[in-house]
Amino acid sequence: MIQLQDKQFVPFISAQEIEFAIAQIARMIENDFVGEIPVFIGVLNGSFMVVSDFMKQYKGACELSFVKMSSYQGTTSTNEVTELIGINQNLEGRSVVIIEDIIDTGNTLVELKTMLKKQNLKHLKIATLFFKPDAYKQEIKIDYIGIRIPNKFIVGYGLDYNELGRNLPEVYQLNE
Repeated sequence: MIQLQDKQFVPFISAQEIEFAIAQIARMIENDFVGEIPVFIGVLNGSFMVVSDFMKQYKGACELSFVKMSSYQGTTSTNEVTELIGINQNLEGRSVVIIEDIIDTGNTLVELKTMLKKQNLKHLKIATLFFKPDAYKQEIKIDYIGIRIPNKFIVGYGLDYNELGRNLPEVYQLNE
């Protein structure tokens, strides 16, 4: 068990399970983009560890960019997504894969898709390490899912509670 400020968290997903899921996602994306140079877009801050490990697994040619979006305060979604750093490259005619650490409500995804629609992309795919199907409220198809999880608050492996816990190599679940 770990303590982050006023909350306790218990072990939930091991580093080995995470590594396996990321390798699986990398293989699927490689197979879908043979002969292409996709642009991967990581969603900061949470996805930095996922993107780093994904890039080590991905064997094809690719490009990488980041956006920074915010929708959380404490343990709950504000349901308002704020764009803090946007995409600053021309993606017209390119294949783009958004790489998320976690998708729960899907509100950030809607904002990202709206931003990217203006770019006249060849393909837009969505990849996430963690997916909370019980929390997901959108119609957007998620193309690559690493691990489906219950609608519980988690920290570690890039995910935080009030900016703490991102550095943990495994994932912990809120002890309720």
